[in-house]
Amino acid sequence: MKLGVNVDHVATLREARKTVEYPSPLTASLIAQYSGADSIVIHLREDRRHIKEKDAFLIKETIDIELNLEMSLNREIVDIACELKPNKATLVPERRQEITTEGGLDLFKEERRIKSALKKLRASGIEVSVFIDPNLSQIRKAKELNLTHIELHTGRYAEAKTKKRRGVEFKRIYQSAKFAHKEGLFVSAGHGLNYENVRRIARINYIQELNIGHSIISKAIFIGLPLAIEEMRRLID
Repeated sequence: MKLGVNVDHVATLREARKTVEYPSPLTASLIAQYSGADSIVIHLREDRRHIKEKDAFLIKETIDIELNLEMSLNREIVDIACELKPNKATLVPERRQEITTEGGLDLFKEERRIKSALKKLRASGIEVSVFIDPNLSQIRKAKELNLTHIELHTGRYAEAKTKKRRGVEFKRIYQSAKFAHKEGLFVSAGHGLNYENVRRIARINYIQELNIGHSIISKAIFIGLPLAIEEMRRLID
């Protein structure tokens, strides 16, 4: 199973003091590359609250592994993505006031804007994925849009307060991953995964990639980024 390491929160720490050079998302990306990550994930938000365009282009130019750009359907962001040419662009919902992404993209509600973004991104040779809730109708819609990659939102599983609720959310993820895999889709998953809850998700053979950021960067504060990534890699493996 592949591991994508999200380095957004290295930039969050930088922005907390508005320092210019440190901590560097580029340095974090290189450390992640050499510590077992299969890809680097960054989210260029419309409000630029952490990752900036400069970060994105430096990372793309420097790393030797894949770059996965999480992005909204905003026209300006789509144009930047077309210039950046990441290996993959993952379309996500985005609200300015949210602390983090709160759920999956509704492919039915946003169909017109998604089609517009897909046309531009594909013309630039960029593989496109969509971040969606574990829902069979959303997966069918992804197939209808001729998408080949999806990422399942694991936030409700990660945030479940009871064992019963966690079991219900895990079943939704499992069934969705199985269905998507049978439909020929590359299945990723992520959001809220940490060192305590990741192993159960990693055992789902239909999921081919996990994208994890906040818990890795948090762990790195105490043990360093290489060890934090290596430990997550071991849990997934």
